[in-house]
Amino acid sequence: MAPRKKKAAEGTTVEVVNAQNEKVGERPVAPEVFGAKVNEHLLYEAVKQYRAGSHRGTHMTKNRALVSGSGKKPWRQKGTGRARVGETRNPLWRKGGTVFGPVPRDYSYGMPKKARAAALRSALSQRLKEGALKVVEGFDIAMPEKPPYRLAHQLSELLERLAVAGKAVLVDTTPSDALVLSGRNLPDVKVVDESHLTVYDVLDCRHLVLTQEALVRLEERLGQQS
Repeated sequence: MAPRKKKAAEGTTVEVVNAQNEKVGERPVAPEVFGAKVNEHLLYEAVKQYRAGSHRGTHMTKNRALVSGSGKKPWRQKGTGRARVGETRNPLWRKGGTVFGPVPRDYSYGMPKKARAAALRSALSQRLKEGALKVVEGFDIAMPEKPPYRLAHQLSELLERLAVAGKAVLVDTTPSDALVLSGRNLPDVKVVDESHLTVYDVLDCRHLVLTQEALVRLEERLGQQS
C-alpha cells in the first residue's frame, strides 16, 4: 500500500505566484513531506504538547504557612468543651490555609523528535489537500527610509492581492525585520521562521503562505527525518 500512495503523491505540484498573485510557474513537492498519510492522533498529540508548553502555570493559593494569623493555640487542649485546635490558620477555619491548592508549575513536556517531524508532515499534507497552502516567490516588504513607515499597510495590501483573508501564517527563511514588524501589527497574521514552524501554526490558520526558499528548507529538513 505504501508504494502506491507514494506514486500518487509524486505527481503533486503547487503553483508559485509573485507579489501580484500572478502565476510564475509550478514546482513538484516532495511526496514524503506533502504526500504523507494524515495521522490524526499524532496531530492531536502535537497540538496538546504545544498548548501545554504555552500554559503559564502561575496560579497559586496560600497554605497554612502563608496565610496571615497567629500561630498561638486559641485555647487549651482539654476541658473547654470545644473541639481541639492548634492555630487559627488551620484549613478548617474561615480564612485558613488551602489544602493541596495549586502551586506554580511547568506544564510543558517533551515529545520525540521523529514524532514531531511526522506530525508536521501530516499537518502539511492535510493543508495541501485542503487547498490552504500557497507558495510565493517572496514577501515584498521593505523598510521605508522615512516615517510614517506604514509596514502593516504594505503587508495588508500584499495579502489582499494574494487573496489571503482571515487568519494567516507566513513562513519564510530568516524573515526580514520589516516583515516581522508588519506582521506584529496585524492581529490575524503570524510570521514564522521555517525552522520554528509547529503543527499548531500549520493547523491554526485559514491560509499557510510559504516562500519558495522556505518550502525547499522544509522538504530538506523533514525529508531527512522521515
